[in-house]
Amino acid sequence: MIALRVVALLIAACAAAISAARAQDATSLKKEMVGQWELSTTERSKTCVVTLKGDAAGHGFKLELEPACKTALPFTKDIVAWSVRGLDIVRLQDATGEAVIDFTEVEAGIFEGLRQGEGVYILQDLVAARSIAKSMDEMIGDWAMVRRNGQPVCGLTLTNTEASPDNFQVFLKPKCDPAIAQFNPTQWRLERGQIILMSKSGETWQFEADDNAQWRRVPDTADPLIMLRQ
Repeated sequence: MIALRVVALLIAACAAAISAARAQDATSLKKEMVGQWELSTTERSKTCVVTLKGDAAGHGFKLELEPACKTALPFTKDIVAWSVRGLDIVRLQDATGEAVIDFTEVEAGIFEGLRQGEGVYILQDLVAARSIAKSMDEMIGDWAMVRRNGQPVCGLTLTNTEASPDNFQVFLKPKCDPAIAQFNPTQWRLERGQIILMSKSGETWQFEADDNAQWRRVPDTADPLIMLRQ
């Protein structure tokens, strides 16, 4: 009987510790979220600024949406407060506390939320988001694709002309390597630090920046394809 009581006490202590840890995690997340955030489509073709506050408001905490939000993202008209649910869910909610959209962290400081029938939306620190926007502007212009030995195999131009929601036009220059000419990308976007090239058929190539200020196609191969800014 004594042994059983000891086990029961240990189980109760563990449960209390887990509960305290969870409460601490939720409290930490709430503190981290207070500030200005950018709410946007995945590629920032539509954006608005959301200011999350720490003051209680009804079923959650206060927030402010910039006036342009309701035009850019119509669903935001129903958002009146925010809250933290469970350990890691950031909820933008309506007047009854129901979710307008729930976000979970997918990378440090970057949260994703899904609205059925609409798609994925991103919530990220405003300063970081504007830094990404600047990075995208820096992508516009002429590029060369080369192999590891530096041999040029194709030239292309990334533009800021919208081709479809969240994607932009890209043009290949003449005399490209047959494999690249066959791929024939027509659209591009910058997504989570990667340059994404897309063909008409929906095929995609991803390029990541390396330590040499180059963009290498991933996954890597023995003879990598590299994009260099011209």
